[in-house]
Amino acid sequence: MLKPYKTVLRASETEFIEKKSRFIGRCFPVRDEAEAMEKLNGVRKAHFDATHNCWAYALSNGGQRFSDDGEPGGTAGMPIMDTIIKRGMKDVLIVVTRYFGGILLGSGGLVRAYSKSASDALNAAGCGVMSPCKVLEFSVDYSRYGMIEGFVKSESTVDSIDFMENIRIRATVPDDNAEKFINNIREKTDGRAVPLIVGERFVAIPVSE
Repeated sequence: MLKPYKTVLRASETEFIEKKSRFIGRCFPVRDEAEAMEKLNGVRKAHFDATHNCWAYALSNGGQRFSDDGEPGGTAGMPIMDTIIKRGMKDVLIVVTRYFGGILLGSGGLVRAYSKSASDALNAAGCGVMSPCKVLEFSVDYSRYGMIEGFVKSESTVDSIDFMENIRIRATVPDDNAEKFINNIREKTDGRAVPLIVGERFVAIPVSE
């Protein structure tokens, strides 16, 4: 059974200067380790001349990794990971690129800088809850379609509508509303249309932290 979890809604990029060092924070929604590494390599390629490209990711399957990329141990990758964990985020990669400005920040300064960059990037990416949903399919004749069209569009995410001999609809509905949705469609069509559950998937719902 699918369980809800928090994630980011979009990719983001933020930047700030700390004692002449430039910190560029990037956040990416990712589905698996392969995608996380692809995004990381893209940042490394774009910033091949950076002093450090430190990163961390956490996945909904439990996978986690981080790297200080040459910064003193525990001052970069782990603070980024801690920021992700404290926010309860999954399926997210954060990469913080640093261009050294000539002034040492010390261990405490590095931890604060990398934590701030990670937090800024998460804020800019937006928070959502991946809500478990049921995927439903049903057919309705043309004479009854008008009775349910508004309801279907307001109470579900419409994946497809195919106009054939009858009208075939594929829609996604949150788990806790699926039974009610099915019953409503049945009642509105006098039992002529009965949605069947054909799958399940996650849908990102924006929330405020």
